[in-house]
Amino acid sequence: MAVAYPKGTARALSRSLRVYHGDPARNAAMDALYGRFLKAGDLAFDIGSHVGDRISSFRRLGARVVALEPQPGPARAIRLIHGRDSQVTLVEAACGDSEGSVTLKINSANPTVSTASEAFVGAAQGAQGWAEQVWDREIVVPCTTLDKLICAHGLPALAKIDVEGFEANVLAGLTRAIPVISFEFTTIQRDVAEACLAILETLGPYRFNVALGESQRFELAESASAEAMGDFLRALPHEANSGDVYAVLS
Repeated sequence: MAVAYPKGTARALSRSLRVYHGDPARNAAMDALYGRFLKAGDLAFDIGSHVGDRISSFRRLGARVVALEPQPGPARAIRLIHGRDSQVTLVEAACGDSEGSVTLKINSANPTVSTASEAFVGAAQGAQGWAEQVWDREIVVPCTTLDKLICAHGLPALAKIDVEGFEANVLAGLTRAIPVISFEFTTIQRDVAEACLAILETLGPYRFNVALGESQRFELAESASAEAMGDFLRALPHEANSGDVYAVLS
């Protein structure tokens, strides 16, 4: 039986597919960035896949992918794009610090910012640039951990984490070093990024760089310590909004 989604969600997913899959220059820049870390045959985890643009990049590089997406609409989009690809495993679950379930706060008009973090929703309220965001419903979804995913699928060469303020919870479910980890940060929750840096320091000798927004370009000429990366993130203007920190084992 076909699944019906709210009209706002359907329009938002259509917009996401155009934005995240429809820009050849952006795709090429993404491939160049991830190509530093992934080669054919490697395994990559995509935690918080949304409509799967990173899955597509990882596959263009020849990597196998385990993708996590707990939202029904985006997961359906991933199945439509990658469902016949035996090298893509879709897990319709969230990822956190323990197995079980979590409550996902859905933003029907902009599902890319749906989140399992109440603190993220609280930080967005009243923040410049976030006034129009509304989390209008909730669903309960299964939750797994990075450790469990590694047990089931193997150690990835890279894990990308983009879960709207839940990144530190995801890393708290990891007890061994992954060669490359990226996690999203936002300027409305810099404390989450600092928590991620602290967790990663306990896992291994990581060095850090950062790509702002969707630039797919490193900002630093040389990788930095966790302390220096924290200083960089704290100094960013609010308008920088978001980006991805890359942690690479030295």
